[in-house]
Amino acid sequence: MEDWVSIKNIRAKNPKLGTRKIAELLGISRNTVKKALKSDEAPKYKRGAQINEQIAPFEGFIKESFLTKKLKASRILKDIQSKGYQGSQYALYAYIRNELRPLSDELSRNNPNAFKSYETAPGEQMQFDWAHYTVPISNELVKIYIHQTILGYSRYKFFGVTLSITQSDVLNALEESYHLFGGVCERIQVDNAKVFIDNASRDNLIWNKRFMHFCGFYGVKPTRSIPGHPWSKGKVEKPFDYLENHFIMGNEFRDFADLQDRLKKFQDDTNLLLHGTTKEITKVMFEQKELLSLNPLPIDKVTGEIRRYVGFKEEFRKVTLDCLISYKSNKYSVPHYFASKEVWLKILYGTTLQIFSSRNKLIASHSISLLKGEVILNKEHFKGYRTEQFDSIAVSVSRLKTRFTVYTNLDNFIQNVKVQKRINPASHLHKIANLFEYYSDEDCIVAMEECFTLNLFNAAIIKGYITQQAKVKENEINLFNINLPKGDVKRNLQDYKL
Repeated sequence: MEDWVSIKNIRAKNPKLGTRKIAELLGISRNTVKKALKSDEAPKYKRGAQINEQIAPFEGFIKESFLTKKLKASRILKDIQSKGYQGSQYALYAYIRNELRPLSDELSRNNPNAFKSYETAPGEQMQFDWAHYTVPISNELVKIYIHQTILGYSRYKFFGVTLSITQSDVLNALEESYHLFGGVCERIQVDNAKVFIDNASRDNLIWNKRFMHFCGFYGVKPTRSIPGHPWSKGKVEKPFDYLENHFIMGNEFRDFADLQDRLKKFQDDTNLLLHGTTKEITKVMFEQKELLSLNPLPIDKVTGEIRRYVGFKEEFRKVTLDCLISYKSNKYSVPHYFASKEVWLKILYGTTLQIFSSRNKLIASHSISLLKGEVILNKEHFKGYRTEQFDSIAVSVSRLKTRFTVYTNLDNFIQNVKVQKRINPASHLHKIANLFEYYSDEDCIVAMEECFTLNLFNAAIIKGYITQQAKVKENEINLFNINLPKGDVKRNLQDYKL
């Protein structure tokens, strides 16, 4: 600074004095004089870059990770610690902030596509998207799809995972997120995927009818992001970088259930972080400032329970006399009481085939086989089916009386069966007792009372009523005992059509 002041003073007093002479008088270079005369401000001292001695051995790795791979500082810290770094996290963060961040910011300033996130009011908007990854599961590389729904105000997030990406997978993930939040926003922002939009033209936008029906069920208005406008859906896209860096990369999973459990823990941990934009802990902001602004979930007027969307039933099947239904070149069993009846299918997570009655009651669940021509059976579905041997009247009556001790009209019911079916009452009572094994006491009693209403007492009436009106007792179903797709499995592209 002293040289700059001296140069300015000499030139002010002697305007005609040349730069060479000034340099000789001050004992400095001529270029320094020229530079000083061109500058209107005194030069600022700039300390030479000093690299922390513990950072220095990892400098190249850190630069590549941050500038090329775009990894977050917290992920880079874990990586270099695994390589022997003993320094503090603050030293690393300071190095990235002072040395690398300016380079990244300069690129952002020069990028015409750089944008700021669009802020919304509590309960105004949520955003949805998915991304696919290949991860090791059971020592095999498996392609997975991770779904994310995020509330625009609080940034409260839901993560779900499937092995396929059909429209049912997407709507099921959305529904799970709504029930996690305990409500819905006024609108949801999505992209132009076929599961949402049939025609993405700006002049002739056509929403998918099933998606619109789903939105109508929950009272949500859909809006879409136009290509080239990243700010409209940036809130849901940014967290995928964090997910990839802190969950996907470097992880292996024992099975699909392990993947789901760890993803849910990651979701919960992420929602407990201090958000960089809101400057608040996400879960606290959600519970205190946005939860009460969400629109409520639909309620069943009769039961008072929260309703779920049941519009997944475009795949109907008729059960064969052998108690089987077909799905993608394989056959799966259903309880024999649904033989010759229509059922509908739902695919859960891309791994599990769920079979529902025409009254939307879950009656069977199977792990989907990736082979062809397989017959997948549950022996319980055939219990008591087409047997020529049946219990005596005494045994069947004993079974019914032992179970339905609270039903005061049971003796009258049994007597009416005997009277109306004098030729073979033992067979009817045996079938009724077996059928009741699948249903709750309350539903069975209602079915017997219906017989009094109709004045018809036989197994066919009981079967016709209870399979349509009642819900099969839900034993604990293991949805995750599945055969994951191997690397050499090939499928016809037609399998992936919605």
